Amino acid sequence: MQRCLDLAVMAEGKTYPNPMVGSVIVHEGKIIGEGYHCKAGEPHAEVNAVRSVKDEFLLKDSTLYVNLEPCAHFGKTPPCSKLIIEKEIPRVVIGCVDSFSEVAGKGIEMMRAAGVEVTVGVLEQKSLDLNRRFFTFHTHKRPYILLKWAQTLDGYIDIDRTTDNYGQPTWITNEWARRAVHYQRSTEQAILVGTHTAEKDNPSLTLRDWTGPQPLRIVIDRQCRLDKSYHLLDGCVPTLILNEVKNELYPALEYLKCDFSNCLQEEIINLLYKRNIQSLIIEGGHTTIQHFIDKGLWDEAHLYIGEKWFHQGVEAPQLKGYLTKQEKFDDSTLFIYRNNL
Repeated sequence: MQRCLDLAVMAEGKTYPNPMVGSVIVHEGKIIGEGYHCKAGEPHAEVNAVRSVKDEFLLKDSTLYVNLEPCAHFGKTPPCSKLIIEKEIPRVVIGCVDSFSEVAGKGIEMMRAAGVEVTVGVLEQKSLDLNRRFFTFHTHKRPYILLKWAQTLDGYIDIDRTTDNYGQPTWITNEWARRAVHYQRSTEQAILVGTHTAEKDNPSLTLRDWTGPQPLRIVIDRQCRLDKSYHLLDGCVPTLILNEVKNELYPALEYLKCDFSNCLQEEIINLLYKRNIQSLIIEGGHTTIQHFIDKGLWDEAHLYIGEKWFHQGVEAPQLKGYLTKQEKFDDSTLFIYRNNL
């Protein structure tokens, strides 16, 4: 099962709206086939694993492992449960049940009705965690929300800046940590910042130090203060401007009028859910991030700490969560937290 998870994660960020799935086929203690789902619309992991087996006769006495319940419905591809039955694979071991309504136990039921021996719950928590974006989207009807910021050793995310030094970010971490940030961007479907961050840093919010699909850029610009001189409005990547002034649509750029008098954070996540966005990374600034924290609308936080001291400036957001991982990038350290709720 661990091999299934290792295979599945190879397609991280590339399978939306589908989950990440890996599959391994074992005959008499030896792996004879394996595969993973590479991209939505392409064959599922079980199909690729079966196709990789050189001698299909061995399938009739093999065990198929997969980290997520095989599908039972016709989508862009035929149901994998039906394929397993047709190939007469006698045993299937599953990491976790698929919460998507079109599956949700139906694949297991179909296979068991056909006489397949099905075991469920092997490395279940790891399997659930791998597809936490997918499960959050289908269970809680909202995108998985990830917060990210960098702060100094004394707890600041920026110096006190005037308009004279707007336009460039104040770097706190090193280039290796920044590359890790770009990798993280490649795994999420959307990325959001507030107006002040857009003005002060003039960020591109694109993948420059990594390869992969570009996330949808979202900026909260209540009064449409930003103009075409800002990178976020350059049209190089699809961008959504949330405002209270107008609805306008241009190539790769959409202005969407929102109600700022109510809970904007909930309005944003409901909007993204309707647009089938499974994950959102919020990169700043302090106020934008803190608002999501205060509403309890976050799942994961990536806190980078660089070995710098500002002594005064913009204080870092404050959250309560539990530490799940720590990673060192020379003189920069990443701390990953999960929400206690």
